[in-house]
Amino acid sequence: MVKFNQRGVNAMRVKAYIHSLQDKEHDRHVLGEATIIKNIGDNLYLVDYQGVKCTAIFNPFVGRYYVDDIYGLCRDDEF
Repeated sequence: MVKFNQRGVNAMRVKAYIHSLQDKEHDRHVLGEATIIKNIGDNLYLVDYQGVKCTAIFNPFVGRYYVDDIYGLCRDDEF
């Protein structure tokens, strides 16, 4: 689903693997929903996950985004 955010930029809600949701007991990733705000580099995306802006990459082999909401945090003025 494509929608417009506050700045009039296309945003896209996707199912993605979220770093903080990792199932440590079974050592597997867990899917969540995030909003891709924009592409900020070569296979690097600015993402909004539950109000937190962070980075994500796209894995073409599995067809999913991987959101890093632990180490990939971004400030509002950064992008």
